[in-house]
Amino acid sequence: MTSSELWNRATADRYDAEEAEASSAAVLGPALAFLAELAGDGRALEFAIGTGRVGVPLRERGVPVVGIELSEPMAAVLRRKVDEDTLPVVIGDMATTVVPGGFTLVYLVYNTITNLLTQDEQVECFRNAARHLEPGGRFVIELGVPPLRLLPPGQVAVPFDVSPRHLGFDTFDLVEQILVSHHFTRDGDDGRYRRENSRHRYAWPAELDLMARIAGLELERRVADWDGSAFTQDCVKHVSVWRKPA
Repeated sequence: MTSSELWNRATADRYDAEEAEASSAAVLGPALAFLAELAGDGRALEFAIGTGRVGVPLRERGVPVVGIELSEPMAAVLRRKVDEDTLPVVIGDMATTVVPGGFTLVYLVYNTITNLLTQDEQVECFRNAARHLEPGGRFVIELGVPPLRLLPPGQVAVPFDVSPRHLGFDTFDLVEQILVSHHFTRDGDDGRYRRENSRHRYAWPAELDLMARIAGLELERRVADWDGSAFTQDCVKHVSVWRKPA
């Protein structure tokens, strides 16, 4: 078991509705095309597959997908969409759990590597990806760039969403490299908000590159988003691809 916080049944049951925009064709289309091209004729392994937001439509594109998921309630939601023979899922953590066979692609999307709350566990995640990859295979991570440039001296909080039904902000522990995402979500029309928070260990692109080198992987490319746009110092996220030498 890793330090990742477990998603419970109530959170899992709400997840797809709350992430409807992120599951739209406009958002998912470029990601699916990007991942399918890298998978080629091989198999893909998704770390932290969740409810199958990416894995299920990628499988529908013809890419054989296997998933690893720590939360049994999240995996149960996925199982309502597709059966085990079509998309196998192993319950376990993404840093140590091993599934049979080799893969041309291992991927980890939507900032999920930050669920591992220590640097050692994040390194082990890279090692686990390398363990599953065939020679020449790729490991892909989608991750936000820590928004520390937005922190003036003495401030520890950065808002990331202010909308009629949701208020979100991150608070930062700059010593331990931990951020806490705070969510205030309005479920109904009575004016009440549901409060949730989650801890994450943020990491810089250069730090991930070093983790990849420790795992025997080489940076192949880094782009700003799934559409392949250039990564610059002003980007708020990146999609990075590391390759296992042939």
